[in-house]
Amino acid sequence: MIFLVSSLQGAWSQSCSVTAVSGSYGAVDILSGAVDDTTATFSISCSGVIFSTVRLCVELSPGQTNTAGNRRLASGTQRLVHELYSDAARTTIWGSWGLATTAYALHPIGTTYDLNMGFSGSANATLTVYGRVAANQTTAGPGSYIWTMTSAPTIGYDYVTATACPTGSRQAVSSGSTWTATINANCNVSATNVNFGSVGVLASNVDSTGSVTVRCTNSTPYSIGLSAGTGSGATVASRKMTSGIKLVSYSLYRDSGMATVWGNTIGTDTASGTGTGLDQPYTVYAEAPAQTTPAPGTYTDTVVVTVTY
Repeated sequence: MIFLVSSLQGAWSQSCSVTAVSGSYGAVDILSGAVDDTTATFSISCSGVIFSTVRLCVELSPGQTNTAGNRRLASGTQRLVHELYSDAARTTIWGSWGLATTAYALHPIGTTYDLNMGFSGSANATLTVYGRVAANQTTAGPGSYIWTMTSAPTIGYDYVTATACPTGSRQAVSSGSTWTATINANCNVSATNVNFGSVGVLASNVDSTGSVTVRCTNSTPYSIGLSAGTGSGATVASRKMTSGIKLVSYSLYRDSGMATVWGNTIGTDTASGTGTGLDQPYTVYAEAPAQTTPAPGTYTDTVVVTVTY
């Protein structure tokens, strides 16, 4: 009888606690369209009967969600979907049954962890949460993003039985968690070459086109400038293709009518726009006017594209 009484008192003395888990994605390169990963850890401590095994049913509440019910970081009216996983491969979303916190309707399953008390009657566990900002959210604008879940992680716990999680009437609740991300104003630019092709005598104008494609963060204003090029004596109004010391004059324009020269003075002769997070293409109109034809050769020039934002 003494042995049985002692066991019951030990069982009732079982207790566990859990710490909060917060993480930071840092600066997210949203224009790349790639995922952004991070990790964070939290601890669980239990004490009770020696050599017993405590089954922990660990839940992460949905916290703030978007209209589709997914976890989301927010910056004002901007949204950035992210998820928390229980595995490094990020294939199993860490949700909640609603045992000790709000159920995550889209992912109503937490994580089961069995903790052996050993000879001391107490044990600790450190668990890792694997966070991921979802891919292809390029239209999210610059800002400081935050996601919170109050009183989570939480655990329900009891001695191991044949019952799978969720199980256990005893619960432990953390002080809550915060995850953050930052999107900085940014732009990417690419260009295709202008090629006038093979030309004989330059007795009349020769026209061609190229392109500049800009991708800037949503709502970010920008200007696109084209340098005068590398030809000796070149200006934005009259650029020079060269072959040794020989020159062919040409010009670059923003319009198909060849009336608006494209230069690099912001507010005067540059192109401008506002980012959408998606590619925004611009046509470069090129013209080599009629001129005295120099000796045959391959004539080239390098023009630098500068995006200011």
